[in-house]
Amino acid sequence: MTKILIVEDEKPIANLIDWNLSASGYSCTRAYDGLTAADLIAEHSYDLVLLDIMLPGIDGYELLGQIKPTGTPVIFITAKGSVQDRVQGLRAGADDYLVKPFEIVELIARVESVLRRAGKASTVYTLGDVTVDTESMLVTKAGVPVTLTRKEYDLLLLFLQNQNVALFRETIYERVWESDYMGDTRTVDLHVQRLRKKLDWQHRLCAIHKVGYRLEGDG
Repeated sequence: MTKILIVEDEKPIANLIDWNLSASGYSCTRAYDGLTAADLIAEHSYDLVLLDIMLPGIDGYELLGQIKPTGTPVIFITAKGSVQDRVQGLRAGADDYLVKPFEIVELIARVESVLRRAGKASTVYTLGDVTVDTESMLVTKAGVPVTLTRKEYDLLLLFLQNQNVALFRETIYERVWESDYMGDTRTVDLHVQRLRKKLDWQHRLCAIHKVGYRLEGDG
């Protein structure tokens, strides 16, 4: 399982990130200050570090200097959002830079992107009797392979990565079809209906009136 270290001194933000990434199949560890993070980095190996810049004890730039020799990718997550701050962070060696406040959907997309570039993107999602292995792109239900189109597969991953979260049709369309949403709901609705039928998720994949859809997780 992909291991992620979350270094964030604002506990509600750290907990929210942890909850959403854990629901997406990642193994997360939290550190609320720089010194604790430095100890964890020295004692354990991680596939990715999500790193705040302004931290008590040791700041994010000093921690980045300790992480870089390990080859572990780092995403800065910070309120420092000026162009100068972004450039400084990327030039210091961060693999990506995300400014608070951010949408969880965007965070997960950036995590996936950085892990893919680092060759550490394999994840297995399991919900009920449905399992998805992202390395082989194999989807099974009760151990039996399920044939999905590429868009159905991408849609399934989006829902699994955002369990118990209401997703707007606009968000779904822009993430799966990678183009601007023009207000036509038929494409999204048709693919959701097909996914429901193939996975027998009529009651798990719920429509939210005037919003979109939510995948009911087990937690």
